[in-house]
Amino acid sequence: MEILIIEDEKPAADRLKTLVSVLLPDARIYGHIDSINSAVSWFENHPAPDLIFCDIHLADGQSFEIFERIKVNSPIIFTTAYNQYAIKAFKLNSVDYLLKPLDPAELESAIQKFQRQTLNLSVDIHQLKSLLLSEQSYKERFLIKIGEKIHSLPVSEVSFFFTAEKATFLQNHDGRKYIIDYTLEQLENLLNPSRFYRLNRKYIASFESIEGIFSYSNSRMKVKLNKCDDNDILISREKTASFKAWLDR
Repeated sequence: MEILIIEDEKPAADRLKTLVSVLLPDARIYGHIDSINSAVSWFENHPAPDLIFCDIHLADGQSFEIFERIKVNSPIIFTTAYNQYAIKAFKLNSVDYLLKPLDPAELESAIQKFQRQTLNLSVDIHQLKSLLLSEQSYKERFLIKIGEKIHSLPVSEVSFFFTAEKATFLQNHDGRKYIIDYTLEQLENLLNPSRFYRLNRKYIASFESIEGIFSYSNSRMKVKLNKCDDNDILISREKTASFKAWLDR
């Protein structure tokens, strides 16, 4: 997760960074950005962060001007010493509106609210994608080379797909591996999403191939695939909700 802090008072920015680091230890925190102009410049040169903490009164004006000058879709938690801007703040992508000095419990509540919204959106997007793809036809077989022969392997015999040494492989239920001319990104659009799930950057697995699921640190999950030598297949915290929804469909 990437977080941007827009705050013109360094002590306040440092305290916020410390509090957020405790609540989100895996987050990468950028800032502090202390002015409207520097914030606009930052957004023009960086991908949008997952979450923004934004003071309202900055060195060169109110931070609302940032979002008038450049389109930003990231969720925002506003932090300010003034309460008269709440209505204007909530017209933007505001998750919450916190008054200074920040109460750690209120900050934690705001972050939990953001996480709930993010998880719900993740599940909704996955379900929408599945619904849209349900009208499409999916790949039914793959051509694989066995010695000098070309063989057609039904998708029903595929256990999982994975990448290794800049190549993509499929592994069948017997544990045999075959190289194929597709990327995992291409396969995501060719495979039936009710049967296959993109676990991480390296694996797409069929439901049948999942041998075990285990809790892991920082709300992540570890997956064990049948006849797979890799014992460190992790599901990120961000994908945990959609993975559970896929398992429970």
